[in-house]
Amino acid sequence: MHLALYAKHIKPEMVKPIDLLIQKLKALGIKLSFHEFIHRELVREKIIPSGDDVFSSYSRNQDPSSLPSAILTIGGDGTILDSLTVVKDSEVPVMGINAGRLGFLAVSSFETIENLITDLETGNYQLDKRSLLQLESNREVFSTNYALNDFVIHKKDTSSMITVHTYLNGQYLNSYWADGLIVATPTGSTGYSLSCGGPIIFPKSNSLVLTPIAPHNLNMRPVVISDDHVITFEIEGRSKVYMASMDARSMNITSEIQMAIRKADITFNLIRTQNHNFLETLREKMNWGLDNRNSQS
Repeated sequence: MHLALYAKHIKPEMVKPIDLLIQKLKALGIKLSFHEFIHRELVREKIIPSGDDVFSSYSRNQDPSSLPSAILTIGGDGTILDSLTVVKDSEVPVMGINAGRLGFLAVSSFETIENLITDLETGNYQLDKRSLLQLESNREVFSTNYALNDFVIHKKDTSSMITVHTYLNGQYLNSYWADGLIVATPTGSTGYSLSCGGPIIFPKSNSLVLTPIAPHNLNMRPVVISDDHVITFEIEGRSKVYMASMDARSMNITSEIQMAIRKADITFNLIRTQNHNFLETLREKMNWGLDNRNSQS
């Protein structure tokens, strides 16, 4: 088995668990590759030699035999989102080892790594194929034009509200006079969109949700649409510069940049062991349906 390890950075308290993790994986005879970010820090900590296999990203154009069986991300949900810039269009499966806070997507832990490897070797897992958003624009905005959670148009800093004229397959939908607009996948429906009043959408529901951010009109509510729509925008505002975000990646844009959002023709393959499912994660990680009165004396 060939596994790749990815992390954005290594906190001091993560050094020992990662060292133990690498020792366990090598003892099991697993081939390891290290993303260039984590490789530098592991070499500096003298956990691995400088000659170990290093990678920066993967692509569907690579020789399939050179691709890992899976990428293990070490961090939180943000690290899983960030791994999309590494996976790109290769569709290499990703498993998150939670070293962060919430762990909604990253549900495994250092303590359960041996069971995780056994599940991977025996096929005791499922590939949770999550839909992605793809950005098309008349100018390059992001180096990776895919998003797992959401695409967001937002006003810049403390500027006044913006108006986002929105179209579905070329037909006018509405004009959002707000701080911004979120286009979220089912995966992203439990993120920024949820905090702005959007609904929870189950994975594989073939839907997207458009959620305004602090709209001026109180009747401007989130709307769920089929994910076969192409969404385009025209932006107006007092400021000439706005922000566009794909997951946690943000760039300044102007109204001259034409943007269209559609469902990508590839998926993000999230590894789920048999011990975890979406409903269980909702209840445990988000306290969904929890009645706090039962815990009061």
